[in-house]
Amino acid sequence: MNLLRTKSIEQSIADADEPGRKLKRSLSTWDLMIMGVAVAVGAGIFSVGAKAAANFAGPAVTLSFAIAAVTCALAIMCYAEFATAIPVAGSAYVFTYATMGELLAWIIGWNLILELFTAAAVIAKYWGIYLSKVFALTGLDVPPAISLGGVDLYWGAFLIVAIFTVLLVLGTKLSARVGNIFTLIKIAVVLFVIVVGFTYVKFENYTPFVPAAEPTAGNGAADVLKQSFFGFLTGAAPAQYGTMGIFAGAALVFFAFIGFDVVATSAEEVKNPQKTLPRGIFGGLALVTLLYILVSLALTGMVSYTQLAEAKSPTLTTAFEAVGDTSAAKVIAFGSLVGLTTVIMVLLMGLSRVVLAMSRDGLLPRALSKTSDKRSTPARLQIICGAAVALVAGLTNVDLLEEMINIGTLSAFVVVSLGILVLRKKRPDLKPAFRVPFGKVVPIVSAVLCLYLMTNLAVETWIFFGFWLVLGLAIYFAYGQRHSRLNERFAEANASVNGTPTATGTPGSSVQPADEDELSRT
Repeated sequence: MNLLRTKSIEQSIADADEPGRKLKRSLSTWDLMIMGVAVAVGAGIFSVGAKAAANFAGPAVTLSFAIAAVTCALAIMCYAEFATAIPVAGSAYVFTYATMGELLAWIIGWNLILELFTAAAVIAKYWGIYLSKVFALTGLDVPPAISLGGVDLYWGAFLIVAIFTVLLVLGTKLSARVGNIFTLIKIAVVLFVIVVGFTYVKFENYTPFVPAAEPTAGNGAADVLKQSFFGFLTGAAPAQYGTMGIFAGAALVFFAFIGFDVVATSAEEVKNPQKTLPRGIFGGLALVTLLYILVSLALTGMVSYTQLAEAKSPTLTTAFEAVGDTSAAKVIAFGSLVGLTTVIMVLLMGLSRVVLAMSRDGLLPRALSKTSDKRSTPARLQIICGAAVALVAGLTNVDLLEEMINIGTLSAFVVVSLGILVLRKKRPDLKPAFRVPFGKVVPIVSAVLCLYLMTNLAVETWIFFGFWLVLGLAIYFAYGQRHSRLNERFAEANASVNGTPTATGTPGSSVQPADEDELSRT
């Protein structure tokens, strides 16, 4: 059993052209840029910054966003180099398979499924809740959930997931066009919020910019589970604010930047990926970072962070209500609804593409990677993913696992950053269109920053993450390892060398011994 066997870049590209499992290249630089903005600028822009300011960083939440943006930018550089060298679906999973071996590739793919599935389910549920709020603002009382046999059914989640599942089945380009329209609308709403918010800014609210650290309210095991994993490891008492609060805030708002690894999963559907991918990813990241920093400056300038902390679930609406502008709540509610809409679409697409890539390799059932002859979309898989997301979002309390989205993303970022170093050593002949600058420095710094942000997530998040990894490993050894197509190729080569008949070879054939590097390039 060779758990470190790698799959060559040439084989990955060849598998992407397998008849009946191909995707159509139809996306432009603009489509990719808008896709990144679409998934990053969601309702989080109206809530996650307020939560980070209230509970962790105070006015220094702006620095939290900056740290998260820099960390994301460094990791995305590594993604861009990989994506231009291996322009196929699967993102970090495919990159890891080519550099660090099958077992780690499975773990990263499994973590990407965790990230995308959980994010899609959480946001679909919130979409239904925001829809009810919009109805309420127009005078209609439409509850977000209905009771069926004692179980709360969030009907909005079923509705929005069904709509975008159908659009994605019909074609990636059509979905992108619909997403573009919604994204432009929500950018306009965000700009409105920024402009109006700055008219209420009082500079005294920015002081102290970095509040002094103070113990968190609470006691016992529950409080320990909520503290950062780093604080737990170092034996520090649970606390908030101060320098550590800035980094804890960065770990929380990192959720705002998860869209850009999702964009990399669309590499196989991009026209001229060597040029289009870097431009689309970095253009979207720059715009998102600017919007988030401006929103956080407006938010913390409008009201004191202590006032935000008094609210149970602080949002931008909390700030506008505090300054007496209740009419802005309608705009924010509408913006949140529109913002969530496109996020769900991109996450559903990313989820299906990761599963498709793993299915092509046999680590998941091969039947899942079939694509439509007419539209070249994984219709069957997209429907399965949509149904699973809708059921979890509509019937469970999935929002308890919000931080699992971040830990899944950051774990992938760590491996991709280190994978660049392995790729350059193993394949110095490759000349990707984009190359991470400053040699080994950027990938190493990226990996360290991502790992540090992971340790700033709550202890309970790491416990859930541990359970998820154990489940993933059990599935791999029970199914994936035995059904791996790469495993079959190794078995055939070794059988040929030993003179054993195989389905594709005969005794005495000219296949060379199953040297891992040589075989992986066949």
